Amino acid sequence: MRTVGQYLIPYIGRMIIQLGIKIGGTVVELLLPSMLSIILDEYAPAGNMRGVWLMGIGMIVCAILAWLGNCTANRMSTNVSREVTRKLRRDLFRRVTALSAAQQDRVTDASLVSRLTSDTYNVHNMIDRLQRLGVRAPILLLGGICVSMVMEPVLTLVLIATLPLLAVTVYYSSKKGVPLFTRVQEGQDRMVRKVQENMAGARVIRALSRTQWEQDAFGEVNSDLAARQRKADLTMATVSPITSFVLNAGLAVVVLVGAYRVHMGLALPGTIIAFLSYFTIILNALLMVTRIFVMYSKGSASARRLEEILLMPADLTQEELDAAGDKEHLVFDHVSFSYNKNYNNVTDLTFKVGHGQTLGIIGPTGSGKSTLLSLLMRQYDVDQGEIRIGGKPIRAMSPEELHSRLGVVFQSDFLMADTIRENIRFGRDIADASILDAIDCAQASFIHQKEGALDFELNVKGRNLSGGQQQRVLISRALAGDPRILLLDDCSSALDFRTDRELRHALRERHGLATTIIVAQRVSAVMAADNILVMDKGRIIGQGTHDELYENCPMYQELCQLQLGGDAA
Repeated sequence: MRTVGQYLIPYIGRMIIQLGIKIGGTVVELLLPSMLSIILDEYAPAGNMRGVWLMGIGMIVCAILAWLGNCTANRMSTNVSREVTRKLRRDLFRRVTALSAAQQDRVTDASLVSRLTSDTYNVHNMIDRLQRLGVRAPILLLGGICVSMVMEPVLTLVLIATLPLLAVTVYYSSKKGVPLFTRVQEGQDRMVRKVQENMAGARVIRALSRTQWEQDAFGEVNSDLAARQRKADLTMATVSPITSFVLNAGLAVVVLVGAYRVHMGLALPGTIIAFLSYFTIILNALLMVTRIFVMYSKGSASARRLEEILLMPADLTQEELDAAGDKEHLVFDHVSFSYNKNYNNVTDLTFKVGHGQTLGIIGPTGSGKSTLLSLLMRQYDVDQGEIRIGGKPIRAMSPEELHSRLGVVFQSDFLMADTIRENIRFGRDIADASILDAIDCAQASFIHQKEGALDFELNVKGRNLSGGQQQRVLISRALAGDPRILLLDDCSSALDFRTDRELRHALRERHGLATTIIVAQRVSAVMAADNILVMDKGRIIGQGTHDELYENCPMYQELCQLQLGGDAA
C-alpha cells in the first residue's frame, strides 16, 4: 500500500480542498434533524408560523448546500482516482515490459494481464470510495453521536453500547478478507491463462474436435474462481447482516426507551424524532464503513500484487566489465545455462563468429538452439562463462546498445493489427526505401499485389496472411533496420524450397556485412554457412563446414542423408 500511496502525493492539495468541501457538506447535513426538532418542539407548539417558515427555508438551503458539497467533492475524488490509476497503470506497464524473461516466466503472462486490468480496477475503486465514503461516513458517525449525546444522552448510551460488537465484526472480517481476495485474484490469473491458451489454439482445438473438452476444462477453472469468490464474498457479507441486526435491535430499544421517556415527560416528541433521524444517519454511516472495509480488502489485496511488480528489482543490470579485445565479432566462451537451476539446458558452449560470417545451428528439438539465441539477446543471464560482441561482454552493454545491433526473427513471432508498413517499421525511424529493399530481400513481393501494398491492413496476429507470407513480413522487419547481427530462428519453416533458396541467396548478396546466425531444422538452410554447429542435449557435438561435418559428425551425416539423400549431400 505504501508504494500505491506515493501516487497520491501530487494530489494532496486537491484532496485537502475536496476534504474541506466534503466536511462542510456533511456538517450541514447533520444540522437538518436539529432544525426539525426546533420546529416541532418550539415554533409549532407556540404557533410561531414565521419561525416555522424561516426554519423550513433554512432546512431547504442546508439540503441544497449538502447536495452541492457532496456532488462537487465526489467529482473531485473521481478525477483524482482516475488520474492516479492512469499513472499507476502506465508505470506498471513500463515495469512489465522491462521485466527479464526469467521474471516474466516466474510471474506468468496471465498474472501480468490480470494485474494490469482487474487489480488496477480494484485499486481505483478503493481510492475512489475511500475519498467519497472515508470522509463522509466517519463524520456522520462521530458527528451524529456527538449531537445525539447533547440532545438525548440516555438514548445515545444505547447506541454506543452496540459499537464494540460492530467494531470487532468489521475488524475480523477485514482481516480475513485480504488473503481471501488475494486467492480470488490468483484464481482469476488461472482463468486469464486458460482463455489466452484457448484463443491462441482455437483453430487447433476445432480441427481436433476438442471444443467440448476445452469447455469442460474452462468450466473447472471458472468453478474454482467462483468458489473462491463465494468464500470471500460470504466472509465479507457477514458484516452487513450482523451490523443491521445489532443496529435494528438498538433502534427497537431506542424506540421503547424514547416512548417511555416521552410518556414520563422526560423528553419531547420532537427531540425523539430528531434522535431517530440521527440514529438513521448513524446506521447508514456504519453501513458505509462496512462497505469501505470490503472495498479496502479487495483494493489492498490488489495493491500488494501491483507492488510486487513495481518493486521487483531489475534482473539484468549493466555491469562494469573489461573488454577482451577479440578479433571475432561474436564469441561464446564456455557458456552454461539452466532455466530452473536444476540441470543445464546448455553446457559449455564455445565458438566464435567473424565479422560478416554466417553461423548455422542445427539439431533436434530441445537441443538448446533457441536458448542460445535467448542468451545472446540477454533475455536471460548465463550461469557460467561469457558472451562477447566486438570484444565487449554483453553484460557490460546497455539494453539499447545491445539490441540496436540485433535484427531478430523468432520461431514464434507476432504481427500487429496494423498496416504492413507499420509492422515492418515497428516504431523505428525507417524510410520507405529501406522498407522496400528489405521486402525485396525477404522475397515478400506478394505485398505489392495486396490492396494498398504497404498500407494493407493486417488482422490480429496477421491471420489474413498465410504462414509463409507472415514469415517473410517478419524477415522484412528484421532486415529493415540494417542490423549488424542478424538472428533467424527457424524463420523459413513455412517457406517452399525455392523461396527459401532465393532468400538465402539474397541474404548473402545484400546483407553480407552482417554477421548472421541461422537456426534451422533443414540442412539446406545452413549448409552454405561459414561454420555450422550441431547441437544435441544442450551441447555442441559437431562444429565445422558442411563438408567437414558430413565426414566427421554422424548425426549431421544422418540428417543430410534423410533430408537430401546421399548423392545430393
